[in-house]
Amino acid sequence: MRLLMLGGTEFAGRAVVEDALARGWDVTVLNRGRSEPPPGVTALRGDRTAPGGLDALAGGEWDAVVDTWSWAPSAVRDAARALAGRAGRFVYVSSRSVHPIPSPPGAAEDAPLVAGSPDDERGDDYATAKRGGELAALGAFGPDRTVLVRAGLILGPYENIGRLPWWLTRIAEGGRVVAPGPRDLGLQYIDVRDLATWTLDAIEKQLSGPYNMVSAPGHTTMGELLEACIRATGADAQLVWTDPERILDAGIEPWTELPIWLPLGELYDTLHQSNVDRALSTGLRCRPVDETVADTWAWLRAIGGRAPQRPDRPSPGLPREKEARVLGA
Repeated sequence: MRLLMLGGTEFAGRAVVEDALARGWDVTVLNRGRSEPPPGVTALRGDRTAPGGLDALAGGEWDAVVDTWSWAPSAVRDAARALAGRAGRFVYVSSRSVHPIPSPPGAAEDAPLVAGSPDDERGDDYATAKRGGELAALGAFGPDRTVLVRAGLILGPYENIGRLPWWLTRIAEGGRVVAPGPRDLGLQYIDVRDLATWTLDAIEKQLSGPYNMVSAPGHTTMGELLEACIRATGADAQLVWTDPERILDAGIEPWTELPIWLPLGELYDTLHQSNVDRALSTGLRCRPVDETVADTWAWLRAIGGRAPQRPDRPSPGLPREKEARVLGA
């Protein structure tokens, strides 16, 4: 298979490239050259936000294109239009954020969608930008040649958002750690490598349409995740399980200051209770939480313990003074 990866050096894009290379595929990547792609690819340079940014793609042909773009949908539009006659399939890694928040528990791919435009040249709002990217892909390749990978929470090696890396780093420091309860709170996420595997399988199977790309609800729990962090790091951390009410009363922000965690309610239902029957029926398999955590910790150690951080996303994590106040209470 001949794969064109738009991006391919960070997180989801890198996982897709590495999986494709392991399958023996012929992989071409187009990016700005700020980070080196894995060895074994054909590396092309181009800034999609600049005039002539797609010139390096002139003349090539591919079986499939994978695009993870998260900003102005017009960049997806321009790339898809340029490649529509020279590529068999367009896979756009979108987001479950294209559904309004809150969404009811059990929402599937046919749930209502936010507005979006393929001609949006700003991409100021993440949800509408991702929806605009979907429309751009569909507009150029049509519904039968487009795959929309609506990812939920993504974890795993190469993470450049900082959620699991923060928990691993904090727990590695040891001591008493605020653990947001309840301990058996179910979590729904996708290991980036499982996302990559399903995506390439979808290309081989010639699938099309939208797919919620996240594990089944309750794939793991908050307790299992944090205990896996202790096992992976070998730290002497003590998890201090804390009621959601106490956490919220202390002014701690769920999801951002305590990454991954959300208290029960509408937002929890939206992010941790989605329907993934369609993806599971087409072969999605999700590895155990211990494997995701251990491999992320091994990657962190290999790069010196400091995870890369996307410049357009704030660094997550609980300030130590806030943690100390809760522990002291």
